[in-house]
Amino acid sequence: MFTGIIQKVSAVEKISEKKGSFFVSIKIPKGWKVWKGESIAINGVCSTVKNFSKSIFEVEYMPETIKKTTAGNFQKGTAVNLEKSLKMSDLLDGHIVQGHVDTTGEVIEIQKVKESEIIKIKISKEFMKFVAEKGSIAIDGISLTVVDTGKDWFTVSLVSYTLDNTNLGKISVGNYVNIETDVLAKYLNKLLRTK
Repeated sequence: MFTGIIQKVSAVEKISEKKGSFFVSIKIPKGWKVWKGESIAINGVCSTVKNFSKSIFEVEYMPETIKKTTAGNFQKGTAVNLEKSLKMSDLLDGHIVQGHVDTTGEVIEIQKVKESEIIKIKISKEFMKFVAEKGSIAIDGISLTVVDTGKDWFTVSLVSYTLDNTNLGKISVGNYVNIETDVLAKYLNKLLRTK
Protein backbone atom coordinates (compact mmCIF):
# COMPACT_ATOMS: atom_id res chain seq x y z
CA MET A 1 0.00 0.00 0.00
CA PHE A 2 1.27 3.47 -0.94
CA THR A 3 0.15 7.11 -0.79
CA GLY A 4 1.30 8.43 -4.17
CA ILE A 5 3.71 10.88 -2.51
CA ILE A 6 6.98 10.31 -4.34
CA GLN A 7 9.98 10.06 -2.02
CA LYS A 8 12.82 9.97 -4.54
CA VAL A 9 13.51 10.00 -8.27
CA SER A 10 16.22 7.56 -9.31
CA ALA A 11 17.42 5.93 -12.53
CA VAL A 12 17.44 2.52 -14.18
CA GLU A 13 20.99 1.13 -14.12
CA LYS A 14 20.61 -2.21 -15.91
CA ILE A 15 18.02 -4.37 -17.67
CA SER A 16 18.06 -8.06 -18.52
CA GLU A 17 15.58 -10.71 -19.66
CA LYS A 18 15.48 -14.33 -18.54
CA LYS A 19 12.82 -16.91 -19.42
CA GLY A 20 10.17 -14.31 -20.22
CA SER A 21 10.74 -12.24 -17.07
CA PHE A 22 12.21 -8.74 -17.09
CA PHE A 23 14.84 -7.84 -14.49
CA VAL A 24 15.43 -4.17 -13.71
CA SER A 25 18.20 -2.73 -11.53
CA ILE A 26 17.61 0.70 -9.98
CA LYS A 27 20.17 2.97 -8.34
CA ILE A 28 19.54 3.14 -4.57
CA PRO A 29 18.88 6.76 -3.55
CA LYS A 30 21.30 8.33 -1.09
CA GLY A 31 20.32 7.56 2.51
CA TRP A 32 17.96 4.72 1.58
CA LYS A 33 18.20 1.22 3.01
CA VAL A 34 16.52 -1.59 1.11
CA TRP A 35 16.06 -5.25 1.90
CA LYS A 36 15.04 -8.43 0.11
CA GLY A 37 11.29 -8.80 -0.17
CA GLU A 38 10.59 -5.11 0.43
CA SER A 39 7.82 -3.51 -1.65
CA ILE A 40 8.75 -0.34 -3.52
CA ALA A 41 6.51 1.44 -6.03
CA ILE A 42 8.51 2.16 -9.19
CA ASN A 43 6.58 4.54 -11.45
CA GLY A 44 3.51 3.35 -9.60
CA VAL A 45 4.19 -0.37 -10.08
CA CYS A 46 4.35 -2.29 -6.80
CA SER A 47 7.71 -4.07 -7.09
CA THR A 48 9.45 -6.56 -4.81
CA VAL A 49 13.17 -6.23 -4.16
CA LYS A 50 14.72 -9.48 -5.39
CA ASN A 51 18.39 -8.65 -4.79
CA PHE A 52 20.44 -5.65 -3.77
CA SER A 53 24.00 -4.44 -3.38
CA LYS A 54 25.47 -1.23 -1.91
CA SER A 55 24.43 0.83 -4.92
CA ILE A 56 21.53 -0.90 -6.71
CA PHE A 57 18.44 -3.01 -6.07
CA GLU A 58 16.87 -5.43 -8.54
CA VAL A 59 13.21 -6.20 -9.21
CA GLU A 60 11.56 -8.73 -11.50
CA TYR A 61 8.55 -8.12 -13.73
CA MET A 62 6.46 -10.92 -15.18
CA PRO A 63 4.90 -10.74 -18.68
CA GLU A 64 1.53 -9.50 -17.29
CA THR A 65 3.26 -6.47 -15.72
CA ILE A 66 5.15 -5.75 -18.95
CA LYS A 67 1.86 -5.91 -20.88
CA LYS A 68 -0.10 -3.55 -18.59
CA THR A 69 2.56 -1.01 -17.57
CA THR A 70 5.41 1.04 -19.01
CA ALA A 71 8.03 -1.16 -17.28
CA GLY A 72 8.80 -2.86 -20.61
CA ASN A 73 9.92 0.53 -21.97
CA PHE A 74 12.54 1.06 -19.26
CA GLN A 75 16.06 1.64 -20.55
CA LYS A 76 19.37 2.39 -18.86
CA GLY A 77 19.05 5.96 -17.57
CA THR A 78 15.23 6.08 -17.46
CA ALA A 79 14.16 8.34 -14.57
CA VAL A 80 11.76 6.56 -12.21
CA ASN A 81 9.59 7.71 -9.30
CA LEU A 82 10.14 5.74 -6.09
CA GLU A 83 7.97 5.33 -3.02
CA LYS A 84 8.50 2.88 -0.17
CA SER A 85 5.41 1.12 1.15
CA LEU A 86 3.21 2.78 3.75
CA LYS A 87 3.69 2.08 7.45
CA MET A 88 0.67 2.15 9.78
CA SER A 89 2.16 5.20 11.55
CA ASP A 90 2.62 7.20 8.31
CA LEU A 91 0.46 10.14 7.30
CA LEU A 92 -1.79 9.55 4.29
CA ASP A 93 -0.82 12.73 2.45
CA GLY A 94 -1.97 11.56 -0.99
CA HIS A 95 -4.62 8.86 -1.42
CA ILE A 96 -4.75 5.07 -1.16
CA VAL A 97 -2.54 3.75 -3.96
CA GLN A 98 -2.13 -0.01 -4.31
CA GLY A 99 0.62 -0.10 -6.90
CA HIS A 100 -1.67 -2.16 -9.15
CA VAL A 101 -1.54 -0.33 -12.46
CA ASP A 102 -4.79 -0.53 -14.45
CA THR A 103 -3.54 0.67 -17.82
CA THR A 104 -1.18 3.05 -19.55
CA GLY A 105 -2.10 6.45 -20.92
CA GLU A 106 -0.64 8.63 -23.65
CA VAL A 107 0.26 12.24 -22.93
CA ILE A 108 -1.52 14.13 -25.74
CA GLU A 109 -1.16 17.74 -24.60
CA ILE A 110 0.91 19.79 -22.17
CA GLN A 111 -0.16 23.32 -21.39
CA LYS A 112 2.08 25.66 -19.39
CA VAL A 113 0.18 27.86 -16.91
CA LYS A 114 2.63 30.15 -15.08
CA GLU A 115 4.72 27.84 -12.85
CA SER A 116 2.41 24.84 -13.29
CA GLU A 117 1.41 22.57 -16.17
CA ILE A 118 -1.86 20.98 -17.22
CA ILE A 119 -1.33 17.56 -18.75
CA LYS A 120 -3.97 15.87 -20.89
CA ILE A 121 -3.81 12.07 -20.97
CA LYS A 122 -5.69 9.70 -23.27
CA ILE A 123 -6.72 6.29 -21.93
CA SER A 124 -8.97 3.47 -23.08
CA LYS A 125 -12.67 4.41 -22.69
CA GLU A 126 -13.29 1.35 -20.51
CA PHE A 127 -11.31 2.97 -17.66
CA MET A 128 -13.01 6.38 -17.82
CA LYS A 129 -15.86 5.16 -15.58
CA PHE A 130 -13.33 5.16 -12.73
CA VAL A 131 -12.11 8.72 -13.41
CA ALA A 132 -14.09 11.57 -11.83
CA GLU A 133 -13.51 15.30 -11.96
CA LYS A 134 -11.85 16.36 -8.69
CA GLY A 135 -11.28 12.67 -7.91
CA SER A 136 -7.96 10.98 -7.17
CA ILE A 137 -5.73 9.24 -9.71
CA ALA A 138 -2.15 7.96 -9.67
CA ILE A 139 0.06 8.74 -12.66
CA ASP A 140 3.47 7.00 -12.62
CA GLY A 141 2.77 6.51 -8.92
CA ILE A 142 2.04 10.18 -8.19
CA SER A 143 -1.16 11.01 -6.33
CA LEU A 144 -2.94 13.69 -8.38
CA THR A 145 -6.37 15.30 -8.64
CA VAL A 146 -8.34 15.03 -11.87
CA VAL A 147 -9.19 18.48 -13.25
CA ASP A 148 -11.38 17.70 -16.27
CA THR A 149 -12.61 14.63 -18.18
CA GLY A 150 -13.77 13.70 -21.66
CA LYS A 151 -14.84 10.49 -23.42
CA ASP A 152 -11.34 9.02 -23.46
CA TRP A 153 -9.17 11.62 -21.75
CA PHE A 154 -8.63 13.50 -18.51
CA THR A 155 -6.42 16.35 -17.34
CA VAL A 156 -4.36 16.89 -14.21
CA SER A 157 -2.59 20.01 -13.02
CA LEU A 158 1.00 19.75 -11.82
CA VAL A 159 2.36 22.38 -9.45
CA SER A 160 6.02 23.40 -9.66
CA TYR A 161 6.96 21.15 -6.69
CA THR A 162 5.66 18.06 -8.52
CA LEU A 163 7.42 19.11 -11.73
CA ASP A 164 10.71 19.58 -9.84
CA ASN A 165 10.52 16.45 -7.68
CA THR A 166 9.10 13.73 -9.95
CA ASN A 167 9.80 12.42 -13.44
CA LEU A 168 6.72 14.25 -14.80
CA GLY A 169 8.83 17.40 -15.01
CA LYS A 170 10.53 15.85 -18.04
CA ILE A 171 7.44 14.33 -19.69
CA SER A 172 6.71 15.04 -23.36
CA VAL A 173 3.71 14.71 -25.66
CA GLY A 174 3.65 11.14 -26.99
CA ASN A 175 5.11 9.62 -23.81
CA TYR A 176 3.18 6.88 -22.01
CA VAL A 177 2.53 6.81 -18.26
CA ASN A 178 1.17 4.25 -15.80
CA ILE A 179 -2.38 4.88 -14.62
CA GLU A 180 -3.96 3.55 -11.44
CA THR A 181 -7.54 4.68 -11.01
CA ASP A 182 -9.07 5.21 -7.58
CA VAL A 183 -9.58 1.91 -5.76
CA LEU A 184 -12.83 3.17 -4.18
CA ALA A 185 -14.29 3.83 -7.65
CA LYS A 186 -13.38 0.27 -8.70
CA TYR A 187 -15.07 -1.31 -5.68
CA LEU A 188 -18.20 0.85 -6.05
CA ASN A 189 -18.43 -0.13 -9.71
CA LYS A 190 -18.10 -3.82 -8.80
CA LEU A 191 -20.82 -3.54 -6.13
CA LEU A 192 -23.22 -1.75 -8.49
CA ARG A 193 -22.65 -4.34 -11.22
CA THR A 194 -23.36 -7.27 -8.90
CA LYS A 195 -26.68 -5.85 -7.61
